[in-house]
Amino acid sequence: MADFKLADRLATLPPYLFAGIDKVKAEVAARGVDIISLGIGDPDLPTPDFIIEAMKKAVERPANHQYPSYVGMLEFRQEVANWYGRRFGVSLDPKTEVIGLIGSKEGIAHFPLAFVNPGDLVLVCTPNYPVYHIATGFVGGEVQFIPLVEENDYLPDLDAIPAATWDRAKMIFVNYPNNPTAATAPRAFYEKLIGICRKHNVIIAHDTAYTEVYYDENDKPMSILEVEGAKDVTIEFHSLSKTYNMTGWRVGMAVGNASLVAGLGKVKENVDSGIFQAVQEASIVALRDGDDFCRELRAIYRKRRDVVVAALNKVGIACRVPTAAFYIWAKVPAGYGSSAEFVTAVLEKTGVVLTPGNGFGTPGEGYFRISLTVDTHRLEEAVSRIANL
Repeated sequence: MADFKLADRLATLPPYLFAGIDKVKAEVAARGVDIISLGIGDPDLPTPDFIIEAMKKAVERPANHQYPSYVGMLEFRQEVANWYGRRFGVSLDPKTEVIGLIGSKEGIAHFPLAFVNPGDLVLVCTPNYPVYHIATGFVGGEVQFIPLVEENDYLPDLDAIPAATWDRAKMIFVNYPNNPTAATAPRAFYEKLIGICRKHNVIIAHDTAYTEVYYDENDKPMSILEVEGAKDVTIEFHSLSKTYNMTGWRVGMAVGNASLVAGLGKVKENVDSGIFQAVQEASIVALRDGDDFCRELRAIYRKRRDVVVAALNKVGIACRVPTAAFYIWAKVPAGYGSSAEFVTAVLEKTGVVLTPGNGFGTPGEGYFRISLTVDTHRLEEAVSRIANL
């Protein structure tokens, strides 16, 4: 059998973080260990019935069985604009400032193809979702990581980035509420970032998939597009995955600057054929009628968060109490040489799957991430096992 060599862009990639975790998890499960998976951020609860019923009806319409629009049905884009208006007070033109995505990951991965040339500098705030730097690398862009540290509330120190770097940069990836730290960003940060990027002509690519998982009705995460001037330089990626438990449906959106949205659309025109229209019709219903469900879901995550934080505190493991996202960012206990060593020991000895902080970037060393994607009893059991390690 022929042995075909991978392209350099693949051969130089490290193993995808979650794929590596899945491999070890399978090995432990094969030994008969009861696995509690707190690794990948995939909601455990089902998509709500009202969305499923809308999908059933949409699937039965023959018109939905044809190729969809690669940018998304106008009705879907209009509902995205309506939702942004209600939720954030942001006005969007559905024809030019909204595009449908086959999940936000797809849009983020394709976006550098539209604007990053080989050798262009892209700033990536880290620890981070790996797709930002991997997609940049695929198109030959140069990545410079900007550290997010606890001492600065996991916000990048924008003043520490030299003017010469800003002048060179084509784009900066930011993500709030943040994965993996669950940090949020205040308006003042966005105002400063927008001011710098407008001055230096830098694109802001903002991943905001977790805005609807928050724990205080008086402290909702904001869209960067709420800030004056944001549309001059920003494209924002959002998703229905975490908001409505629709991870498998693969539906999201990018909104913001019309030229940035159009550039992404030009890529999608040539590499995919859009979202299945039945999914778009069900998503319209989700966006229009899903507020009550979101409140119920947040209450579930709030209870899970409180259970895990209390349990970690009880056993002496320091953690950040998140105000948004369904992750707990905690410090590796003393006695372990690295995040990976701790997480591997936990998995092999207890069957609890955690994510090592350094898997998201160098500043994540010394931390681990817990996903609140199992019920409270399993979460309590998981922390109990870790305590008895």
